[in-house]
Amino acid sequence: MELLKMLCASEILAQILSFFLLLFLLRKFAWKKILGLLDQRKEKISSQLSEIEHAKLEITKLKTDYESNLALVTDHAQVKINEAIEQAKILNAQIRKKAHEEAQDIITDARKQVKYEVSKAQEQLKERIIDIALEAAKNVIQERLTEEGDRKIVENFIKEIEKAQ
Repeated sequence: MELLKMLCASEILAQILSFFLLLFLLRKFAWKKILGLLDQRKEKISSQLSEIEHAKLEITKLKTDYESNLALVTDHAQVKINEAIEQAKILNAQIRKKAHEEAQDIITDARKQVKYEVSKAQEQLKERIIDIALEAAKNVIQERLTEEGDRKIVENFIKEIEKAQ
């Protein structure tokens, strides 16, 4: 209460008038600028938040696109790998078939060569037999025809045939 006694009504009235005058002057000259600055700041913050939201949406879209592209690339790579495997299998089969055909050709050529060598050997054997037979005939004619001589000629003939083989 003592505080109220010390205050005087004229001082209180002067303070109230000063306050309203200051309020009026602030409102007239500074209020619009202050509110304008606050509105600008509010709009700047709002636009930055909308830009952040837009950036988030773009990032989400890019991430989705990246994941779908990655999946496509992975699928495409798997398809290429499978194609390469199939081509390798086909090439393997072709190489095996060609090798088998070449082996058959080699076997066929070897058989022909063996037949040729056998026929050549048979021809040589025939010639040798003919030579031996002619030699035996020559010996028969030159020797006397006796049983013992004939036996000797035949034994020599058989020995010559065994040597030729």
